[in-house]
Amino acid sequence: MSLAPYIATVARGPGRARPLTQTEAQEAMTHALDGTGAPEAVGALLMTLRLRGETADEITGFSAAFRAHLRRWSKLEADLDWPSYSAGRTRGLPWFLLSARLVAAAGYRIMIHGRNGSDAALRAHLGPLGLSMSLTPTEAATALEDVGIAYVPLEALSARATDLLALRDHLGLRSCVNTCLRVANPAAAPVTVQGVFHPPYRELQEAACERLGDSSAMIIKGGGGEFERYPGKPVVCHGFGPAGAWPDAPAILDDTRRLTEVTDDPAHLTGLWEGSWHHPFATATVLGTAALALWSLGATQTLPEAEARAATLWSARQTRHAA
Repeated sequence: MSLAPYIATVARGPGRARPLTQTEAQEAMTHALDGTGAPEAVGALLMTLRLRGETADEITGFSAAFRAHLRRWSKLEADLDWPSYSAGRTRGLPWFLLSARLVAAAGYRIMIHGRNGSDAALRAHLGPLGLSMSLTPTEAATALEDVGIAYVPLEALSARATDLLALRDHLGLRSCVNTCLRVANPAAAPVTVQGVFHPPYRELQEAACERLGDSSAMIIKGGGGEFERYPGKPVVCHGFGPAGAWPDAPAILDDTRRLTEVTDDPAHLTGLWEGSWHHPFATATVLGTAALALWSLGATQTLPEAEARAATLWSARQTRHAA
């Protein structure tokens, strides 16, 4: 079956077009992912929705198709899903990698997955931080067991999903593929933390996570679109946990500098972790992000308790490096 009926549904014209139902959206994205949808049809569907704006039914259906497509990764015993799909043009160093290290030190198993433009700005930091890329579910399971973090590049998750994301290079605009990959949760972790760059997508990602059965989800407008807490301003927390909706997180510092103004030296990321370089804004970013992740996992009942836990983990990490 082709994508033509789905394109006709959304693009007939004023008074005749309508959004896809959740079932229709899942069927359409399944065709795009299994290769039965022609490339020009995939582009037509995605750009029509880009112009009109996607609905919660559409994002949920598309994301359900991605989850089914990635099911071979779903047996990993990950506690936390941490997608990373920011292109990185408006952010600084990936401080959230240090936050993930702190959460892993608390005993949680984290699957980070993604693709970030050329990826050099993120993947080059994995080795110095004691992390590596996992290219198979077996390698990911080993990484979760050994260091508590498995980083899986999108091209290892799915070549077809990588091609769909790369359509941006040909179409000139992002599509909802980027959003759906954030919701894809390939390891079927009960908890997910997600960043967005465009605030309207927070509600769509929240709705998709809830409808698809995630136990807890926290979505924020983070640094450059990543799940990374900006310490100089309050953070609006979308999503849900055991007690319902998340309250907002207050500012940590009276400092509104840009992330790119902290440092442009890649060595400072490892330096901050090892204690050879210090910066209060960078440290606040790392601890604040770790606190949100710990809170979402239910490690503590309140955000202040999570912040205290993150600070304790940070101090313990300094003790290990001193030893």
